[in-house]
Amino acid sequence: MHPFHDSAFAVRWSTLVPEAVEADVRLGIDEAKSKIDAITSQDLTLLTYENTYHALEQATKTLNRAWGRLNHLDSVADEPAQRAALNKMLPEVSEFYSSIPLREDLWKVLKAYGESASVSSLPEIQRRHVEETMLDFVQDGADLPADPKARIAEIDAELSQLTKSYAEHVLDSTNAWELLVVDKQRLAGLPESAVAAAAANARAKGHGSEEQPVWRFTLQQPSMFPVMQYADDDSLRHEFWQAAGKVGACGEHDNSSLVWSILRLRQEKAAILGKTHFADLVLQRRMAKQGRTALSFVEDLHDRILGQYREDYRQLCAYKAQHTGEACEMLQPWEVSYWAEKRRKEHFDLDDEALRPYFPVGSVMKGMFDLATTLFGIEIRQIDTVFYEKGQRPGNAAANAVEIWHPEVTFYELRDGKSGEHLGSFYADWHPRESKRGGAWMNQLEPGGPPENGQARRPHLGLIIGNMTPPVDGKEALLTHSEVETIFHEFGHLLHGLLSDVAVESLAGTNVPWDFVELPSQIMENFCWSRESLDLFARHHETGHTIPQDLYEKMIAAKNYMSATAFMRQLAFGKLDLELHMNLAQYADRDLDEVESEILAAYRVPMKTEVTGMTRRFNHLFSSPTGYAAGYYSYKWAEVLDADAFTRFEKEGILNPGTGHDFREHILSKGNSAPADALYHRFMGRDPQLEPLLRRAGLLSDPLLA
Repeated sequence: MHPFHDSAFAVRWSTLVPEAVEADVRLGIDEAKSKIDAITSQDLTLLTYENTYHALEQATKTLNRAWGRLNHLDSVADEPAQRAALNKMLPEVSEFYSSIPLREDLWKVLKAYGESASVSSLPEIQRRHVEETMLDFVQDGADLPADPKARIAEIDAELSQLTKSYAEHVLDSTNAWELLVVDKQRLAGLPESAVAAAAANARAKGHGSEEQPVWRFTLQQPSMFPVMQYADDDSLRHEFWQAAGKVGACGEHDNSSLVWSILRLRQEKAAILGKTHFADLVLQRRMAKQGRTALSFVEDLHDRILGQYREDYRQLCAYKAQHTGEACEMLQPWEVSYWAEKRRKEHFDLDDEALRPYFPVGSVMKGMFDLATTLFGIEIRQIDTVFYEKGQRPGNAAANAVEIWHPEVTFYELRDGKSGEHLGSFYADWHPRESKRGGAWMNQLEPGGPPENGQARRPHLGLIIGNMTPPVDGKEALLTHSEVETIFHEFGHLLHGLLSDVAVESLAGTNVPWDFVELPSQIMENFCWSRESLDLFARHHETGHTIPQDLYEKMIAAKNYMSATAFMRQLAFGKLDLELHMNLAQYADRDLDEVESEILAAYRVPMKTEVTGMTRRFNHLFSSPTGYAAGYYSYKWAEVLDADAFTRFEKEGILNPGTGHDFREHILSKGNSAPADALYHRFMGRDPQLEPLLRRAGLLSDPLLA
């Protein structure tokens, strides 16, 4: 038996034990090699699309399934034996995947067919598959001589190892820190929800009692964020800030040398492939096309909002001075969120905690599904699940039982509203655990496809993951509005995957240019602000009432509070990313905090204490061989697209099924079946405009933006 190869649609997670990893992964590699060898051994005069490009796409399916499931478990259920098994196979798997575009015999066959007259008579989607695959191979070095090809394979293998170590250091150093508070006075200012969560966390770890309660805090976002925003105890916030700054930065978990090694390898790979730097290598087929364009985009937005960004800070310092009676020209880094929240609450009479009762996670999910049903013509229903410990699946378990990897995970089925076709299913896992990496993400576990050649539709299988406020004492989790936005964001990615109607898997779903991939996710966040859409899911957990109008008006009034500051934070990440990948020689092997300060001098305001660097814990850039490297600007790039595209919903009706149908038809269902700018143009009838984003952020009225 090979559990990681099991093709059953409902994954049997309890059977995916570490002991099976090596054999299953190696068998997947062997099978893929055999199938690729078969492609290369063909007569060049008898080549067809089916026995070349389609055959290549199918060759790695077993390996993709096994490796994908293993890496997913590594993200949500990390444990020593599994980690060791993955790390053992990582070099071999990385070397194999890297070798595919570097095989001269394979490229000879693909090139022969790809340049033949036969391609012109293929259906449009197959022609695009051929063209895109050939570009992939060239971009990965297929036309290089033997020695450079070999070096690229070595680089890819090294990057896989180094980035995996980087991610492990971030996870392990995050989990290594905890703070046990025994004096409740230190928690003054914290919302009761945060205090209760900390007490429950402590009890779960065996700390404290009814008579002598203890409160446990960690660096996971739902635990840390309320402290930084609400805690009156300055020393408590300082302690958290110091601890967060040490993630990935100390002792055996120090990522400093890994960062430079990863950057050097990426630069070397770019040079071998004829590019000046890594940004030009990875962006050549994205919407930005080259690093200079992406950097100019970031710098242009920076210049437009710089005045308001500095004014935000000046006003915050003045507010603190007014309330403390002491002069304040600069803040400490651990004071910013605290004083910003106090000022927001005073100016807009709005407390985030007042909104939390309206966002029970179950109601949010149901309302979000109702919204998607209305807009996109789909139906979603929850399916019963069962949890077994690893290796404990009973022999009499129902063959079609939907297993989950943790008791908190839920499972859903998505069908077309008209035809009833099963389009896809997905898992949802929303709360933090020590075995789970931070952040939120969506992924595809099993690609599906539309009906073709007399075969029925194959449903997609996906997942959405988050690290939101957990339930306390058996009560349903109540989310912040920001967490609700995150759920909608990831659901947008999920819809992009599950509603894909593209026959070629490598062109389906979220397999689009990375500066376009955030459009479906970010456009969904807009529905978290409209009264009409909010009423579908924002319901009080006890009364079922919608958000009162006066509270809603306060929420909207406060929407763009210090928006330039939030805007600049994202631009700073994009600037740092691009500078490191475009100008490595200028910064290499220097102190990372010093480098970050130099790059971001114009993207930060002066603080009493130097801000700790992000680079050692920046998983987006350094936890995978490419990931968002040289592509973090994509978030803001896609914000331009989503703000502009949402103007059509605003004009035609927030819940207009016709507009939703068009978005599904032209964006969600199309994957990479056509160029991203063409897909956008089909939906909007024109190219994107920048002004809607600035207007939405309340920044268009700034005189510097005129």
